[in-house]
Formats: sequence, C-alpha cells, structure tokens
Amino acid sequence: MRKIIHVDMDCFYASVEQRDDPSLNDMPVAVGGTPDSRGVVAACNYEARIFGVHSAMPAAQARKLCPELVFIKPRMEAYRQESVRIKQIFHEYTEMIEPLSLDEAFLDVTNCEIHQGSATYIAQAIRHRIYQETQLTASAGVANNKFLAKIASDWNKPNGLFVVPPESVDLFVRRLPVKRIHGVGRVTSRKLADMGIELCEDLRSYSVSDLTQQFGKFGQRLYELSRGIDERPVNPDGVRKSISVESTYNEDLKSLDECIHKLPDLLSDLNRRIGIKRSHGLVRKLYAKMKFSDFKSTTVERISPCTDLPLLEKLFEEAWQRNDNNVRLLGVGVRLKEVESIVQEMEQLELALRQKRMEFL
Repeated sequence: MRKIIHVDMDCFYASVEQRDDPSLNDMPVAVGGTPDSRGVVAACNYEARIFGVHSAMPAAQARKLCPELVFIKPRMEAYRQESVRIKQIFHEYTEMIEPLSLDEAFLDVTNCEIHQGSATYIAQAIRHRIYQETQLTASAGVANNKFLAKIASDWNKPNGLFVVPPESVDLFVRRLPVKRIHGVGRVTSRKLADMGIELCEDLRSYSVSDLTQQFGKFGQRLYELSRGIDERPVNPDGVRKSISVESTYNEDLKSLDECIHKLPDLLSDLNRRIGIKRSHGLVRKLYAKMKFSDFKSTTVERISPCTDLPLLEKLFEEAWQRNDNNVRLLGVGVRLKEVESIVQEMEQLELALRQKRMEFL
C-alpha cells in the first residue's frame, strides 16, 4: 500500500508577490502580461478568482471582470528560488519526489519512518515547515495513489489538508464528479453528460470495451480511475520531453516576412534554454507554432537533430499557409529523445565499436 502526498502551493506566483510587497495584501493580483500589451494571466490570487479571473485568461478580459485587478510582471527567478527551498524541505522526508512544476510535486513517503510513518503527520509537518521558512502556504492531499492525492490537495484549498484513507476510497470515488478526473475537459465532459454520466459511480455501469469504444485509450483510464485505481509510481527521474519559447505580439503580424523577421530572436532564446537544460545532444524534432488572430493555432514539426534556422523558416511558411488570418503569437521548440531511445543509441554505438575492434584484430 503506497503512501502518496501531493503538495500544491497556494497561488504560488501571486503569493510570492504579496509576501514581498505587503501593500498588495487583500488586493486582487494577477501575475503575467498587461491588458495594453495583449498579455495573458499566468497566475492570480483568490481575491481575483472571486471575480472569475483565472490563469490563461487574456489580461484584457481579466481587467473587464475585475477593474481593480493589479497586474504584476512575472519574476521567474524569484519563483525558482522559492521552489528550490521548498524541494529541499521535501528531501528531508523522502527522495521519492516527482516535481510537476515549480509549485507542486508528488511525494512517496511509503518508507519514511518520520512521525511514526504517518503520511498525514508528514504532510502536516511539511506544510508547517514551508510556511515557517518561506511565509507561503501550501495545500496537501494524502492517499494511496497519485490520482486521489492530487484531487485531495485541491479539496480544502487554500492552506488545507485532506486525507483519503484506504477504507474510504470506494465511497469517496463513487461520489466524485467525473469533471474532477484529470484529462476530462469540456469536450469529454459534454460527451459524458450526453451519456448520463455525472459521477464516477455512473461510469462504473460501463465496461472497459464500452468506454474504449467511446473514448479510445482514455476509456481504459476512465474505467480504472472511476474505481480509484491508479498504479502509476512516483517517478523521481522524470525526463523533460520538450523545450520551447513563444511570444505574443502587441500588434498582429500581417505577413510571412514579418514572422520570419522575428525568428532569430526566438531561436536565440530557444538555444539559450536548451543550453541551460544541457539538452543539445537530445534534440529529436524541431517544431514551429503559430496562433492566429482568430485564436486558432497550428504546429508544424520535422525530425532534426539540432535547431536549424532555414528549417524553421520552412516550418513557418507551412504554418502560415494553414490560416488566412494575421498572427498574434509565434513559438519555436524542440522535442527531446526519451531515455529508452538514448540507451538504444548507446547500445548500438557500443556494438558498432565492438565490431570495429574485431575487424581490427
């Protein structure tokens, strides 16, 4: 029986800003771009959420919902520093840590003997330590798998703790709305509603084959999660799958030439990030992204072992031809090789070297 904790910082970016600037306390705060620059809300506090503001919302729309909203430019380095401090606290309890982002992580404390091995007491201690050392609050969920722990961490937000004991899993999941399942978005939620499915208990009346027929591979996942089944281990060796950069422009780009003119700066920023992540030798694909004035987006990618300006220009040209509207956002990125493929390449190289040695002998 695993003991899993999901720790999620409360309104992390906004909370750091409010802590560092007490004049922002009790004010609605949004971190991200500003309305006059066609920016997007990266994060906001609960005072802003009362008005319907949420992350990924255009800043102009957020301002309409909440005229008193204070917009703050992100300070990513400050958030990274706090994230490092928080993860150092995690490491005092377990090495089985799977970061999901700067502000949340899964912890497997199955073999932790601190606090008599109680995952509940460990979660309480971690939350207390985080506040003591950073003056920031965190919410936590405790359960026997990742699916339930993540849902539980959101149950008593902000600054809360919720535990799903093993003996309560079945009843808890039965009453769980299907929209709380990760991966159930608007389209899937609407489709489930059309089938008369609102709770996980409703899902249980369908077989694996029924759900697979309706939802493909995700049907298998729905079948398992509606029964509280999630065998995924906490993976402390999570591998980054891609690196990208993108930019939203104050004024729409009206031609392909204008888009290509922006490319060198984007590519320079991408190469810098690849260098920081030490991933130059792991590049598998190169891709370009365009979001148009009608908010539709498209992505074009090609196999490439490195970042290549002429190839990106061709990808931009192909993306441009897919929509008749002007462009509001450009992005470039790379897909990285998976660990298995890297190991295979090294094995193939080693085999080739052995054959060369045999030929030489």
